[in-house]
Amino acid sequence: MRIFNTLGRELQEFTPRDAGKVGIYVCGATVQSRPHVGHGRYAVVFDVVRRYLEWLGYEVTYVRNITDVDDKIIAAAAEAGITTAEVVDTANRAFQQAYDALGVAPPTIEPRATEHIADMIEMIEQLVAGGHAYEAGGDVYFAVRSFPGYGKLSGRDIDELRSGERIEPGEQKRDPLDFALWKAAKPGEPRWDSPWGAGRPGWHIECSAMARRYLGNGFDIHAGGNDLIFPHHENEIAQAEAAVEGARFCRYWMHNGLLNLGGEKMSKSTGHIVDLLEAVHRYPPSAVRLFYLRTHYRKPLEFSSEALDDAAASLERLWAFRRRAPGEGEAAPEPEAMEQFRAALDDDFDVAGGLAVMFEAVREGNRLLDAGEEASSWIAAYDVMAGVLGLGEPEMDLDDLAGPLAALAGEFGVAAAPGAATVEGLLEGRRRARAERDWGAADAIRDRLGEIGIVIEDTADGTRWHRR
Repeated sequence: MRIFNTLGRELQEFTPRDAGKVGIYVCGATVQSRPHVGHGRYAVVFDVVRRYLEWLGYEVTYVRNITDVDDKIIAAAAEAGITTAEVVDTANRAFQQAYDALGVAPPTIEPRATEHIADMIEMIEQLVAGGHAYEAGGDVYFAVRSFPGYGKLSGRDIDELRSGERIEPGEQKRDPLDFALWKAAKPGEPRWDSPWGAGRPGWHIECSAMARRYLGNGFDIHAGGNDLIFPHHENEIAQAEAAVEGARFCRYWMHNGLLNLGGEKMSKSTGHIVDLLEAVHRYPPSAVRLFYLRTHYRKPLEFSSEALDDAAASLERLWAFRRRAPGEGEAAPEPEAMEQFRAALDDDFDVAGGLAVMFEAVREGNRLLDAGEEASSWIAAYDVMAGVLGLGEPEMDLDDLAGPLAALAGEFGVAAAPGAATVEGLLEGRRRARAERDWGAADAIRDRLGEIGIVIEDTADGTRWHRR
């Protein structure tokens, strides 16, 4: 398996630090407001990376942090006239709802920055002791020029960077490139005690400290969006490797391309966004997930309603195939299809190539089913691929339709029962009506179910149903 490593900007053979195990750190959300659809991409992309590695047999420790103290959170709280804790709790709930809707598995560990202040202070103390950081007026800054490898991730030249930097009013750093590790407390801001006085951590230090805490030095994969390469990830490397001389921070750096809207990058700061929760309410969440996966993760992706409509139609083709053969796929997966699928994902997680294999399996499976031939190996291959990509049709949840279903049961004289049992009772009534050639009653049951989002399909193998 090869991964494009941003550190070196080349495809590299993947060799984990510890045989049979993979440690992944994904930069999670800064929870100052609700997520936009750009946030969904990194969550889905690296969820598939995790799923694939687990399918290959690796024991994966997946760490995704929550940034719950930050300048933006403090500003959002001040603007709304509420506490930072209220901002964080509201935004974090929205992010968790979005992750769940998209089928993103919970991380192995989800550390919050505010729970790891001691780890950050420890790393800052190491940097100060090693001459890589200095205190100035209650702030502590990282001395960028003290770390010879600065710029190795982003490929930026330190002298060229300096020409575009300046020292802001109130800052006491020695060099415009130096960045804050610790910020002295200001009135009304969250604060913690430290050797340099009360204050709070800078943004960059949190990920270095938490990644090292949970995954150790030289862990396998650090991931996030392209917009984090500089300065966030560049600063993470500098801090972590300067703090422990001779230690390697991370082996492979993966970055997903950004999501654009009308050709422009989505950004909370500019308001140029589409709300993620609104998107997963308007479209099937799995269609939004498929939309993210149809383009290689490193390439930019353009958001549009047309693209999501197309993804929803493609998703229905996948699910319609699986509905033709209900039950578990017990056969061995079609070996050629699985070989092609694995070859695609082994090539820098080419999920788009893997999806092409999956759709070909669906075409071949449908052809065989149409001809009345055995298709179990293709169904089994589909099940494996759908599991790795997180695109299997979820189990039907009819809890929200309890009232409408009960009303239909009364309307058509069917015994009310929990969820799916009511639908089956209505379909049995429809079968009796058709047997008695009462086409009006049969059509009425079909149409009334359709009005509440339950689709009825009459096939050669019998009648099937699913939620729209």
